[in-house]
Amino acid sequence: MSEIAPPLAPPACAPPRTGRDVAGELAARFPGSVLGTQPAAADPQVVWVGARELPGALRYLKDEAASPFPTLFDLAAVDERTRGHREGLPASDFTLAYHLLSLARDEDVVLKVPLTGERPRAASVTGVFPSANWYEREAFDMFGIAFDGHPDLRRILLPPEWEGHPLRKEYPARATDLPPFRLPGQAERAEEEALRFRPERWGLHEAGERRDTDFMFLNVGPQHPGTHGLLRVVLELDGEEIVNAVLDIGYHHRGAEKMAERQSWHTYIPYTDRVEYLSGALNNMPYLLAVERLAGIEVPDRAQVIRVMLSELFRISSHLVFYGTFAQDVGAMSPVFYTFEDRERVLGIVEAVCGARMHPNWFRIGGVAQDLPDGWDELVLDLCDYLPARLDEYDRVILGNPIFRARTKGVGAYSLAQAQEWGVTGPGLRACGLEYDLRKKRPYSGYDAFEFEVPTATGGDCYDRAWVRVQEMRQSLRIVRQCVGMMPPGPYVSEHHLAVPPLKARTMLDIETLITHFLGVSWGPVIPPGEAAVPVEASKGITQYWLVSDGASGAYRARVRTPSFPHLQMLPEIARGRMIPDLLAILGSVDFVLSDVDR
Repeated sequence: MSEIAPPLAPPACAPPRTGRDVAGELAARFPGSVLGTQPAAADPQVVWVGARELPGALRYLKDEAASPFPTLFDLAAVDERTRGHREGLPASDFTLAYHLLSLARDEDVVLKVPLTGERPRAASVTGVFPSANWYEREAFDMFGIAFDGHPDLRRILLPPEWEGHPLRKEYPARATDLPPFRLPGQAERAEEEALRFRPERWGLHEAGERRDTDFMFLNVGPQHPGTHGLLRVVLELDGEEIVNAVLDIGYHHRGAEKMAERQSWHTYIPYTDRVEYLSGALNNMPYLLAVERLAGIEVPDRAQVIRVMLSELFRISSHLVFYGTFAQDVGAMSPVFYTFEDRERVLGIVEAVCGARMHPNWFRIGGVAQDLPDGWDELVLDLCDYLPARLDEYDRVILGNPIFRARTKGVGAYSLAQAQEWGVTGPGLRACGLEYDLRKKRPYSGYDAFEFEVPTATGGDCYDRAWVRVQEMRQSLRIVRQCVGMMPPGPYVSEHHLAVPPLKARTMLDIETLITHFLGVSWGPVIPPGEAAVPVEASKGITQYWLVSDGASGAYRARVRTPSFPHLQMLPEIARGRMIPDLLAILGSVDFVLSDVDR
């Protein structure tokens, strides 16, 4: 076993959270399986293993190891064929990365698998991690990687008739370079056949398969009302009981990861606002933390506190939307008008500070776009004084409402073991009793300086998921109030040369500074080669950006791990055996956003 060190490791690499030698464990258990580690001080640990030994290694780490990793946090691929600065890494045309997580111990490890050939293949690990189903389909859809033994290997984000795999490097990055999409065949009959619904293609029973039962198939969506975005759920019903549910996603897919490859490190920031469009600047945080780790940039204290304040305001805004729309999903019409009115107060503060509302595009590499305006503290404190009483009132009219409780208590429940099996994070995980919050476990942006609690429940049902989010709003208000009281003086952005252009006064004195200024503004910063993966506690769960730099002015690969993707995948698991009205309650309680699912 050798240690694989990248040619230029990130200048600022977070220290590993555990001294556990996962590579040594695997080498002892599967001799010859470990190809190396990369790099020695990485966080998380990265271990390269052979494709043949991968299923056994994952099985061991999940079920047999003394300290197991029960959660498949992410599965992503990289097209390595045109990547520079790969000296010392295993030869591969494509790389698969399996990110495993132990929430109980707050440990994680990444297993990387090198694949060769234009049409690479790997063994499916759905028999080890059921949550790998959608991730493998995404890798097949985007990269053309086939997974032997997958139960339903077909496209997931693009139509089945789509040609090509968009995240391969030879695929065009701009829509103007693509031919117009058309269904195969010119005749209307061919188009009709391509769109015809056939239950067996979706893994559902064929009509008449069971003589004792006449199954009915019902489409929920893809219209927006009731599905919180463009989502299609195909229900197989026995009367009104849900026998099975199959989700059809991809209607909102915009290619956020592909766009990162043609944008500079700086100009990609506005796209992150829209990955989960209810959380605005909170989406900037994981991307910028990853860029700053790659570049070795230290963010000033004032900028860190400002980021925390804006992030918590957007967490409140997102939870207010959830609160009102969830009540509406189960039949209460009035609350959504009141919660949206309060959300307007939050967005009013965002607009006063940032100049925009839902997507302010305000965080920057090394800090924020500008300093806080005069009077910002009065606006924020006014909200902190106003909102608690409103939340108390909502507790009475929503959480205390007997109809709401009847529609949500005991509905859509899952255990802590199921939550970890399917990769659930955020409020949905804490509703099962596990007090896991990255703001406490792995503090970033100075969160360790704030006093707040992590609310948990034990039932894991629709009601508890709502209750946890309501309590989180109260804790976010505590954090925001502390931001006002402890806002430090100083700069709002780093003076690092990769964060800001040289001072204007110097550009008129020497040509080298003027050239640096010109290149920085025209191309953006050039980030050193390396990799960085930084997760944050977003409003709906853990969001992580895994950025790969080959020393250019933009990302070679930008992987966005969003919480809504795994959360929605487990919907059939918790909807099976329930009634149709329960499905709407479950959909609302999961609090997903389709832009967060499709990206």
